[in-house]
Amino acid sequence: MKEKQLKDFLPNKNSTYLKKFNASNTANKINEEEVIECIRTVVDPEIPVNLYDLGLIYEININYKNDIKIKMTLTNPNCPVAGTMPESVGKSVEKLSNLNSIEVSLVWEPKWHKDLMSEEAKLALDIF
Repeated sequence: MKEKQLKDFLPNKNSTYLKKFNASNTANKINEEEVIECIRTVVDPEIPVNLYDLGLIYEININYKNDIKIKMTLTNPNCPVAGTMPESVGKSVEKLSNLNSIEVSLVWEPKWHKDLMSEEAKLALDIF
């Protein structure tokens, strides 16, 4: 019998967002701060704080061709908007010039916890 994984218990939700642009000018390297500023425009609909400061972005990788791969999670796997969050993050980053591709993957390990939040997010939510 196959061991059950967390994803086996989740509703049918999109766990990845991928879009290719085939940018012709990748000489101007996109930096991580530019990506973070884009992600900070995406706010969790249930918590009035952006996804980056909530600590939901686990990894941002940018290669020499300006292909961006982001790994993110959610505060709760049963979040009703889980299927739309990778797309929201991807669309926020699509605004960057010279982007070749964007891939946002939803991951569940490690499990999110409040210590991943920025100090600003903790203050906004009165979490100490």
